[in-house]
Amino acid sequence: MHKEGKVVPLAAAIDRGARTPLPCLPVLLLQVRDKAALQLRQGLQALFDNTDVTLFEMADKAAERCDQSLYFEAMRDVRLKRKSIERGFLDTFHHTFASLGRADPLGGLGEAQGSGNKAQRERASAIDGMVARVLSRDGLALQQLGLRLQALLDRPVGEQQNPVGPAALCGYFLEAGRNLGVGLRVKLILLKLFERYVLRDVEVLYAEANQLLAAAGVLPELQPAPRRRAEDRCLSAGRLPSSLEAQGALGADSAGQAYFASLQTLLAPARGQIAPRLQRVAAAQPISTADLLRLLSHLQHYVPATQAADDFALGQQLEQLLLRVSVRSGTRRRIATADEDMINLIGLLFDFIHNDDNLPASLRALIARLHIPLLKVALLDKGLFSRASHPARRLLNEIAGAAIGWQSSAEGLRDSLHVRVERIVQRLLNDFTDDACLFAELLDEFLAFSQDERRRNELLEQRTRDAEEGRARTLQARQQVQQVLNQRLRGRVLPHVVVQMLVQGWSQVLLLAWLKQGEGSEAWRNGLATLDTLLASIAPHHDPQACQQLLQQVPGLLKALREGLAGVALDSTATRDFFQQLEQLHLRACSASEGHRADGPPVLDEVLVDEDIVLALAEEPACAPLHLVDGNASALRQVQRLRIGSWVEVFDEEDPLRCKLVARIDSNDRLVFANRTGMKVREWNSGSLAQALHRGEVRVLDDGALFERALESVLEGLRQQQVH
Repeated sequence: MHKEGKVVPLAAAIDRGARTPLPCLPVLLLQVRDKAALQLRQGLQALFDNTDVTLFEMADKAAERCDQSLYFEAMRDVRLKRKSIERGFLDTFHHTFASLGRADPLGGLGEAQGSGNKAQRERASAIDGMVARVLSRDGLALQQLGLRLQALLDRPVGEQQNPVGPAALCGYFLEAGRNLGVGLRVKLILLKLFERYVLRDVEVLYAEANQLLAAAGVLPELQPAPRRRAEDRCLSAGRLPSSLEAQGALGADSAGQAYFASLQTLLAPARGQIAPRLQRVAAAQPISTADLLRLLSHLQHYVPATQAADDFALGQQLEQLLLRVSVRSGTRRRIATADEDMINLIGLLFDFIHNDDNLPASLRALIARLHIPLLKVALLDKGLFSRASHPARRLLNEIAGAAIGWQSSAEGLRDSLHVRVERIVQRLLNDFTDDACLFAELLDEFLAFSQDERRRNELLEQRTRDAEEGRARTLQARQQVQQVLNQRLRGRVLPHVVVQMLVQGWSQVLLLAWLKQGEGSEAWRNGLATLDTLLASIAPHHDPQACQQLLQQVPGLLKALREGLAGVALDSTATRDFFQQLEQLHLRACSASEGHRADGPPVLDEVLVDEDIVLALAEEPACAPLHLVDGNASALRQVQRLRIGSWVEVFDEEDPLRCKLVARIDSNDRLVFANRTGMKVREWNSGSLAQALHRGEVRVLDDGALFERALESVLEGLRQQQVH
């Protein structure tokens, strides 16, 4: 019975709703419904997990900025309404099952699609194509399912009444997304994704439903439809050659053998620490590498989760297994010297990884769970140490490279990168025995994932970079306009209305001319000429010839002022008032009488410009120039060596922040940093960043290849121990 007032997770609520027994349906049919609902929910989750990727790619390819904005807005809307769409889809699915055989699952949708505007017709055409493709591929299985449902319910269940038919599934999706505020283009993209991630695997749904009903005695004489599609077989067959090629590449690498042999002298002092009670027994017989691999494969399945990693010591676990083997065989067994050296070497590498604070702690703990799989690869193929292109080595480096900017949050464990790495680790722990091709397969998958994510991030980084460069140009232009105004106005007594117009209006005209056409352009020179003419026109003109010259200049001046102010969309009322008062100023300029000046209206009051004019046209930098002390010289050199893409960690808040240098603006000495998704989070100038580095508020992360850094550190430590 449903209980109100109880808060439960959405997935649990969906499951509970799916299992609510309906008195009008047989239990067997409820089982069919529940299995179908589970698969459909997984398909919807895959659809929305990949929506961001697809829309980012569309935005990346869009030529117009408005199209990019369209796709970005659609991404936001889909994210916000994802859960409601999933819930609405499954609610409609369950409601349709409750009235199975009694109503058309599509309701009035078919009529709405059959007529209406162009958008509805295009949508209907897309759905017709999707339905036709499913029916041509899986029509036989769907037909058999319809016959079995009809026999079970003893009432007709046609294609339109089948709640798992492709047309019905499309109808659920359209109904659930009715309130999605996106245009036709995005809706068609979502329909394509629905076909790819939901309808593509609907044959599995039909096959399992048919199998369940046939096993229960519902028309068991019907021959099952073939499960495997021809294109799937071709795809699987097409992957075999690359697998075999990878298998041939992994194996005999004489350079790797020689490299490891050169390290064994350095590793000799550490011998005897793995299973010491057995290693020190002279009569103990060494086990073969193949037997050691079998023991490691056994332990691999018991590697604990990251929270309990400290309770799992590989040496102790191996010692227990060796004791068990010794008891069973009646002979003391130990690990061969070369294999023990390899265990120690890989152990030192993972000790480095475990303590490497360049990686976030959560992902570092995940990578550390690959200790046994990497050890098995090293035992099988010494080329791991001599070939930078080795799939296992590359996989480790690629994961670490993608993880360096990962930031934990309230939803950190649901982050796509964290989930992907977790799946890779679990797949290796579950499936890896002695076929290193699995590393090559997982590497390909991770590269495809990381490249998609990198493309999205680079797009946002470029938008951030463009915005910052535009902001820098605006600041530079503002400084130039300020300098021009201060040169002409500072220290002068001028009418207030003119000063106000120049600061608030004509400064914008000059700013746009500088930004659009540059300092040497005709528009910039004309703007300065108009400014100078205006100031000259309001000065007193005692000579009649000067007044005559002013009268000749006024029409051109007024025209230039009106055109310039119209281009910056100044308030029309303010513009009209200015020109009315400018007319009075020109009349006053042609009159040398002091009486006119005294009787002038208040709007003609004059002001002394005794301070520098500062235009509030752009956001000020968040960092002010700082004077460096002598101790910061090395930190400043470190800042100067930073390259675009360098990562730093900031400790100025409760949680450390990782961010990447995405822009270096030389014109005003600013370094702009963004997080992993390309969003700007910090900015400094060279001096302030150097001081932050000197005080320990910021540190530069080492984003070099993890395996290479670990190996170099381990070898340096071994050499120092040998010297001492």
